[in-house]
Amino acid sequence: MNLSNLKPATGSVKNKKRIARGQGSGHGGTSTRGHKGQKSRSGYSRKIGFEGGQMPLQRRVPKFGFKNINRVEYKGINLDTLQALVDTKKIKDEVTLEVLVSNGLARKNDLVKILGRGALTAKLSISAHKFTATAQAAIEAAGGAATTL
Repeated sequence: MNLSNLKPATGSVKNKKRIARGQGSGHGGTSTRGHKGQKSRSGYSRKIGFEGGQMPLQRRVPKFGFKNINRVEYKGINLDTLQALVDTKKIKDEVTLEVLVSNGLARKNDLVKILGRGALTAKLSISAHKFTATAQAAIEAAGGAATTL
C-alpha cells in the first residue's frame, strides 16, 4: 500500500456536481439553471398542481355531492367471519379488539361494528363499539353476550 493506490471507502464519496464554482468547473455562469425566468431565480418553488397558468386539473374537474367531515367510519365484521375463526380454533370464547387485531380483522385504532350476516353457533362473549340488531340477537340466541365498548 502506498499513496498512489489509496481510495475512499465505497459509498462514502458522492459524485455530485459542484455548481456555481466558476467557469472552470463547467457549471459556472448560470449554474445549470438556464437563462432568465422564474425558475432561474433563488427562492423559486412552484405550487403543487401548478400547470403554468393553465387551469389546474383540481379546479377543472366538476365537483358534486356532500362529504360529511364528522362521519364516523366503522370496520364491519360479520358473524360468519367470527364463526370461521371459531371453526379454525383461532378464537375460543371471548372476542375483544385485541383478538380481532391479532387475527388481522381490524387495526388497533379502528372502531369495530359487528354485522349480522351468516349464522353464529358458538357461544361467544363479544365486545365491540357497535352491533346491528340482527347481530346482537344472533349472539344472544347462541348463548353469548354482546358488550358495547
